[in-house]
Amino acid sequence: MRGRSRLGRRFGWLWAAYAVSAYGSGLGFGALPMIAVLVLHAGPAEVSALSAVGPAVGALIAVPLAPWVEFRRKRPVMIGMDLARFAAMASIPAAYALGWLGFVQLLVVSVVVAAAKIAFGAASGAYLKALVRPDDLLVANARFESTNWSSIAVGPPLGGAAIGLFGPVATVLADALSYLLSALGIAAIGGREELPRPSRGSAERSGGRSAARSGGDGPARAGALLDGWRHILGDPGLRALYLNNMLVSGLIMATEPVLAVLLLRQLGFTPWQYGLAFAAPCLGGLVGSRLARRVVARYGRDRVFRTVGTLRAVWLIGLAFVRPGVVGLVTVIAVELAIIANMSLYTPVLATYRLERTPGHLVARTLSAWSIGQQAAIAALTTLGGLLAAATGPRTALTIAGLLMLATPLLLPRRDQVEQAEAEQDDEQQEQGPEPAGRRA
Repeated sequence: MRGRSRLGRRFGWLWAAYAVSAYGSGLGFGALPMIAVLVLHAGPAEVSALSAVGPAVGALIAVPLAPWVEFRRKRPVMIGMDLARFAAMASIPAAYALGWLGFVQLLVVSVVVAAAKIAFGAASGAYLKALVRPDDLLVANARFESTNWSSIAVGPPLGGAAIGLFGPVATVLADALSYLLSALGIAAIGGREELPRPSRGSAERSGGRSAARSGGDGPARAGALLDGWRHILGDPGLRALYLNNMLVSGLIMATEPVLAVLLLRQLGFTPWQYGLAFAAPCLGGLVGSRLARRVVARYGRDRVFRTVGTLRAVWLIGLAFVRPGVVGLVTVIAVELAIIANMSLYTPVLATYRLERTPGHLVARTLSAWSIGQQAAIAALTTLGGLLAAATGPRTALTIAGLLMLATPLLLPRRDQVEQAEAEQDDEQQEQGPEPAGRRA
């Protein structure tokens, strides 16, 4: 209870808004690929294109949005992105009811949602860093992670049941309404929010003259578009984690549309079984996220990155051995449980480290650059996975993805990189002294 109260009422509203949106997305988990398969009778290449084009084009749109988000108050940006996602998702059940739903509309909605998600994530990360104390960042990120996995544990089975009772677009409507409720929750946070202003020292450390120009002159400078990548690639620890995360996320997400075709079309899984296969393992996410703070305190951040980062990579290949019936369902659940338990412990530690290593005036651009790189990797690998599945079959594509995943731990940061970064941050905090309370949002 003490940890909950110290984060404050405003964090409570932010968390509640996140929870509503997360549970809505949980209900709509895999909804667009499922609609493409069950309603539009799309094949593996089309389903993979749906999962790839949205992230790719959305990432391109998000590039100029990054400095725009950086130099604006974050809550209005978050509200605007929620409303954009509400409008895009709500268009699907409307078109379905009128008999106008087509594959192109699914692609457009996927693009809008992807771009808005990146901008929202950048704004919310910057807002969170200003809202809570540095010592509480891991606690806050762990709560978001726990909420995320609990929503996926509950949402897909209910979503599968809703599709069976009310039709294939019922969960899309629920997801759309969740964005509207999230916007209302963020609006209820209240309070004054100040724009970040870079100090001379932080500008020099995190992007040199370009960062300083961006902070002083606003987003009109072209160099502001690249400052997030300059910061990530200039920090050895962040650079290694960034490259690792792109490959891991890309390979995991590349298997989703291929696995949907394998389970729903070739193995005859029902929608509720498909939902259960991804929902039950999310209970492991609740455990991992709640252990994050204790594990870091006991073993250190470096060991979490190296050990847990390796453990999350060794299970994906198991999806290539899925069979029909109960055995196949148990196989998917076991593989996903092992991946999720490790990911849920790893992710809040990574998110906290990333925020700690990023000056306040660069958070939105850094998080945007991170998300754009991740979405680009997802798009590229999903496209390749779809083409490979169409040419050789889903099992071959899943096997190759699993084998590539086994190599991802080679990209994790070395121990000295993490320790050096932490030592540098301790020195910076001692030089700067405690942050004035008035600078917090």
